[in-house]
Formats: sequence, structure tokens, C-alpha cells
Amino acid sequence: MRAHLSVRARTAGTALVLGAALAVAIPTAAYANTVAVTVKTPGATSGPSTANSEISTHADCSSGLISGGGINQATGTGNGNHVMGTSPSSNGTSEYTGSTGVVGTDVTHWLGIGGSGGQADSSFSTTPFAVCFTSNLINHTQVVMNKVNAPTTATTVGRVTATCPANTILLGGGARATPASVGDFKPIASFPTFNNSAHDFGLKAAADGETNPDSWTAVGWANGTNSTNETYVYAICSGSGINISGVTVKVHYSEASGPTTGSTSKKVTVNCPSGDGKLISGGAAISGGSVTTTDFTGPGSGGDHLNGSFPSDSSGNPVSDGTTAAAYWTAFTHTGGMSSPSTYSDVWALCANDGV
Repeated sequence: MRAHLSVRARTAGTALVLGAALAVAIPTAAYANTVAVTVKTPGATSGPSTANSEISTHADCSSGLISGGGINQATGTGNGNHVMGTSPSSNGTSEYTGSTGVVGTDVTHWLGIGGSGGQADSSFSTTPFAVCFTSNLINHTQVVMNKVNAPTTATTVGRVTATCPANTILLGGGARATPASVGDFKPIASFPTFNNSAHDFGLKAAADGETNPDSWTAVGWANGTNSTNETYVYAICSGSGINISGVTVKVHYSEASGPTTGSTSKKVTVNCPSGDGKLISGGAAISGGSVTTTDFTGPGSGGDHLNGSFPSDSSGNPVSDGTTAAAYWTAFTHTGGMSSPSTYSDVWALCANDGV
């Protein structure tokens, strides 16, 4: 009888050991990243052709939803053109400039708005880019807009932040400045951030390697005084009431010194490494530097501006229409006609993964 019990005990013990070994040996099931992106762009639109004016162009998603967008400008031989807006639209022409808060859902259009200063050049042009996004976990989006009547005095920053609703994911964002008739006014920054004290509630930008930012900040900048200047910011967020527990958005960021000489430009590029997911949006700035560790400050000259923020190849060249493997984002910055000491160029890429 004891022998039988001993055999049973040994058999049971062996089974427990084998079961434990199998439990350790079999890994938790992993799910592949389902995020897919296609970049759409119609190409360049000429203009502005007159001083102190703007043109509006748009790129549109034939499938998927907007997660972000971009703009690129041909500068010609002058300093006069600058980004006036890179922002979502409900139909490719209308803008979200009224009441603040959630202003749109499931947007599929992106605006590229180019402005001119006191001079125009026949070679000026503006190209918009729409980043069209699909995901098994995110099938709805919403746009949050905020605005500020600033800056109204020269070489001061007008900073404004939009924060995604609770339990949603930030996918991208944009910026806009009005009126275009004030030729020295423009947005000089559009970047991801966090609505927390560590980031001074949006005044410090998200740093390289940070995950799941919840807000977007835009910065307006002028070389003169005008009481009607308005700076707008847009956060592109996932829809409400959906499962976001498996989604990670990782930030990659780079900063470079310059441009500091008058009438010169600079490009700075950052990428989404393959392990961090797909490029879904990006941001750009011309600044006083150290924007991830100190509150955003303006660059060295009131004429400094952006000429581009767009998906690109590793050399900073814009991607073509229909690209499905864009992995880099480029900021294209430019000084005005004066030297600009202690000026920096900043770029952000947002990389998304909805696998587990």
C-alpha cells in the first residue's frame, strides 16, 4: 500500500514539475503591429504671388484617417514665404477657427497654408502632405482645437496647447496663425508635449524616447506689433470609448544649431526605428534651443520662420504621393534677412505600435 502511494506521489510530483516547466517555456502570445500609413500629396501649388498674403492647399486621404500632416515650401531666392498653417480640415477648404474643444471627428483632409511677407517671388510654392492612418485598435479620431490672441508684440512668443480627452491617444497635431495680412506673423513651432508639471503644461516639448504624449503645442512669432494676431493649435486624438491599452506612441526628437546667418536655411531630420512602430506624424520648430528641458523661447531674430515640416527620406527629401514606408520627419527652417544668433532647429517624429 505504501509502495502504491509512493508511486502516485512521485507521478504527481513529476507532472507538477513538467507543468511548471511548460508554463515557463511557453511565452505570452504576442500580437503584430497593425498600424499602416500611406502619405498622400497632390504636389506643389504656386504662390503666394503677392506680398502679405497666403494660399491654401490640401492633401486628402482616400482611405484611412488623418493622424497628422505636413507642409513644404519652395523658397526661391527671397525670404518672403513662410508656413502660415499645417492643420486638419473637414473638407479640404474649411478651417477649425471658431469655438475651442473637440471640433471634428474622423477627419480625412489636411491643409498646407503658405504665407508671404513683404516680398513675393514667382518661384514660391506650397506642398501639403496628409498622413493617412489605419489600425485595428483605433478606427475613429477627433480633433481638439485651442487658440490664443498672441503674440501681439514683437519677438514675444504666443504659446497655446491642446490636450486630448481622457482615455484617448495623441496621434499628431498642427498649427495655424492669422491674419496673413500681417506679413511678419507666422507659427514657428508645432510639437508634441504633455499636460503635466514636468513639461510645464505644454511649454516644454516631449523629449526623445518619451511615450504617449497627450497634448500638442503651437507657437506664434512676429517681427512687429499687432493686436489681432491669433495662434491656433490642433491635437489629433483617437476616438473616445475605444480600447487604447495596447497602443504605444513613442517620440523621437533631434535638435541642431542654426541657422544663424541671415537669409539661410537648415534641415534637421529624425526617424522612427523599426522596433518603435510606424511614423504617424511629426513636428518642427525654430527656437532658442533646449525646448525639451526649458519653456519654449523664440529664436534670435523676429524674421525667423518655418518653411517645412514633412515626412521625408533619410536625406530630408519629401516623400512622394502614395508612399507606405515613410520613416523620417524633417523640419525645414529659415532665417529672415538678419543674422540670428543662438538659434536652433527642432524636429519630432511620432511612432505608433498597436501590438502587444
